[in-house]
Amino acid sequence: MTTGQDSQTEQDFELQSFLPYQLAVLADAVSQSIAQLYSSHFNLSRSEWRLLAALRDRPDMTGTELCAHTTLDKMQVSRAVSRLEADGYLKRKENAKDRRNKLLRLSSKGHRLLDEILPLVTEREAFLLSALSEDEQKAYSQMNQKIYHQAQKLLQQPE
Repeated sequence: MTTGQDSQTEQDFELQSFLPYQLAVLADAVSQSIAQLYSSHFNLSRSEWRLLAALRDRPDMTGTELCAHTTLDKMQVSRAVSRLEADGYLKRKENAKDRRNKLLRLSSKGHRLLDEILPLVTEREAFLLSALSEDEQKAYSQMNQKIYHQAQKLLQQPE
């Protein structure tokens, strides 16, 4: 049963003002504005781009580790890995810890592709961030971290 106060809160609810919605809309707009570049110039999907960038940061990840690191689901990672491997951007190697799970790493062709893409995507990132002053950029980054840590606390609580 809801109280009058709960009903008032529910009546005042606007999706446009709801933090998760605002973050999703922002993330989608930013992601699309960057994806526009690597999709049209390099014929890469967002999933493929994320895997390439992730493996540049952390070589030798398994598919499961890539899922966690990129927030992509298993099917997205599997499809992206297949295409990137077929195009010669990734290679697999034996995993000494678990022979069933191969480790993935960028090939030299994958590194060359990222060398072409990174200056372009960082230029777009700089353009997006230019809407904020340097102090605002720092504050925004700090606020994102605080909200992220709060969300992690909620995820660790039992339902």
